[in-house]
Amino acid sequence: MSPRDLSLVLLVCVVWALNFISGAKGMQAFPPMLFMVMRFLIVLTLTLPFLRLPPPGQWLRLASVCLFMGGLHFTFLFWALKLSADVTSIAILQNMYIPIAVLLAIFFLGEKAGWRTLGSTAMAFAGVLVIGFDPLVLGQLDALGLILLSAACQAIASVLMRGLHGMGPMNFQGWTALFALPVLALASWLFESNQLAAISQAQPGHWAALCYSAVVASLVGHGLFFVLVQRNPLPRLMPYMLLMPVLAALFGVVIWGDRPGPRLLLGGSLVLLGILFITLRGRSKAQALAVDPE
Repeated sequence: MSPRDLSLVLLVCVVWALNFISGAKGMQAFPPMLFMVMRFLIVLTLTLPFLRLPPPGQWLRLASVCLFMGGLHFTFLFWALKLSADVTSIAILQNMYIPIAVLLAIFFLGEKAGWRTLGSTAMAFAGVLVIGFDPLVLGQLDALGLILLSAACQAIASVLMRGLHGMGPMNFQGWTALFALPVLALASWLFESNQLAAISQAQPGHWAALCYSAVVASLVGHGLFFVLVQRNPLPRLMPYMLLMPVLAALFGVVIWGDRPGPRLLLGGSLVLLGILFITLRGRSKAQALAVDPE
């Protein structure tokens, strides 16, 4: 990977890590689904000039990816941030989408996985169990469940996304906002309350968090990541992306005041090591195929 791309990877990791802090800040003022409605309104407004019809035969897959990614993944993520007393556990557990995606690919796509990949997946899930027994996390098992649901939805979207083609990053984000907006608006109307009061009482810091999430994390972060994916194979790129939860945990301690306990640190290490081994295993397979395509 070139030094320029390494710099872009670092920038994306910093941008996405800070999004956990901005999300937690936004959840101090807004209900999660209302936050997502406003976030996607901003995204749709900015991506409207880039909106193009998807290729023929892609509508159902596009709608499914957008609903799982935009309508469910992000909602569960910000809901978990609202209920959680810390950012560190949420940032680490969100990356469980990688081993979950591995299992989905095995069971539903018929992909094969060796014992090293399965062992690394088991290590990541063992880390979740260890984190679950941390005293801080034990008091917020609802947030733990929600972030695992968020990771599962992201994993489903990632698997479905493999068959999606002919979509640029701005176009895809525009369609994600367009599909997710009516679902989230209806859900906010049915299940949340005092939305107008939340909007009227929000402070400048809360609005800044919303704008950061919509503009910087979504458009800048995902746009740069799209460029990196075009230039670099995923098995080479993904190990570097594990810097993101590490930075998010660091920002959680320095900025948000998190005080992770030993079980959270041990469990988080198991999760991240398991994910690292999975991505490195995928990288070695890709290199082997490149050397010997037979």
